[in-house]
Amino acid sequence: MKNFRVNLIARVILLTITIAILFYLFTESAQLIILITFALIVIFQTFYLIKYVDRTNRELKYFLESIRYADFLHTIRLGEMGGSFREISDEFTNVLDKFKQLRNEREESLRYLETVVQHVGVGLIVFDASGNVDLINRSAKRLFGLQNLKNINTLNSLSPNFGNYLLQLPDNNKKVYRLSIKNETIQLLLYATSFGMRNQIFKLVAVQNILPELEEKEIEAYQKLIRVLTHEIMNSVTPISSLASTAGSMLSSFKKPDVKKNKEALEDICSAINTIQRRSEGLIYFVNKYRSLTKIPNPTVQIVKASEIFQRISTLMETAISGKGIIFSMDIEPEELELATDPDLLEQVIINILNNAIQSLVSTKEGRIGLYVHIDELGRACIRISDNGPGIQEDLMEKIFIPFFSTKKDGSGIGLSISKQIVRTLGGTINVFSKPNQETVFTIRL
Repeated sequence: MKNFRVNLIARVILLTITIAILFYLFTESAQLIILITFALIVIFQTFYLIKYVDRTNRELKYFLESIRYADFLHTIRLGEMGGSFREISDEFTNVLDKFKQLRNEREESLRYLETVVQHVGVGLIVFDASGNVDLINRSAKRLFGLQNLKNINTLNSLSPNFGNYLLQLPDNNKKVYRLSIKNETIQLLLYATSFGMRNQIFKLVAVQNILPELEEKEIEAYQKLIRVLTHEIMNSVTPISSLASTAGSMLSSFKKPDVKKNKEALEDICSAINTIQRRSEGLIYFVNKYRSLTKIPNPTVQIVKASEIFQRISTLMETAISGKGIIFSMDIEPEELELATDPDLLEQVIINILNNAIQSLVSTKEGRIGLYVHIDELGRACIRISDNGPGIQEDLMEKIFIPFFSTKKDGSGIGLSISKQIVRTLGGTINVFSKPNQETVFTIRL
């Protein structure tokens, strides 16, 4: 029988009957073995009666444990006992179902947040007061070139005291930090905030490489400035050049007698006008040359074998270094590597850097130039152009990409600036690393 009330009454009646028989046998001085047998029956019936009554308590215990351990597979069976127990069982089941629903919703929210955190473009690191890392997302791992990070002090290996700097980063303040990773300089924007969880204080640091955006804005500012300068200069220089040319023509048409009479004055005037004309023409040439900074063509991206591009470059290099005692080496890894780029623009950048390398090796014995193409640890095409010339001083490395700046006496200062703009147009980055008189490496990542 499953009805609790009926079952309980039946057990109590049976127990009462057994006790009455035991009492009757005891008064009739029945045999000891019979008395012991009925006494044991009474004990067993009492025990199972108590156990049966405690069933509701056990079910309640299982119910509470299910909530405590988030185990919602347990089935409440009080409904089998009939009567009001069926209503209690239904309510217990409803409560468990609600908890199960809330747990599923929470897990879905956690999976959603985890997906967002892992795929967001900003690097995120969470660590406690001791520097133990509780969370680091993919963007941060990719940015620092790490597979995993257990303690924030491990970042000291990238740059001295960088991990300590993050530990001491003040809350709700934006800081810019310049970091060099594997010869690539990046500009980091850092933002930190602290929060409490699990009786601990954690710090969340958002890390973002803003160098590409800074470079883009920098180039845009240069281009706007150059447009304004060229417009104003051309407006001023063109009429000067035209008037100087006209005046020169008028003076050259003077009659001889007049020329002899005013020989000295006319010679001075002609000399001055010729000087104005030469300087004006030189200024126009200067402006036209720098105007090229604002006229980078839109790239025509196509899939092309790296070997085809660099074979053409190698042929040009053999002619350029012929008789100069420079050793040129080239390596492509893997050999079948393909690039998604504009081959003409990319060649222009590489040839420009190679020409600079050749010029820097004029006074270097056993000069060497290397061109190495491979896939880096982040799956990007990486082009390294190296030489063992005098190199670039550390205080000049940040300036060599600025328009009009040149370390050469006869340099125009636009070659590397144009190269940087082209690489940015191709969706890549260009960096330089130099140890004077040892090695200078330009790295292009596409």
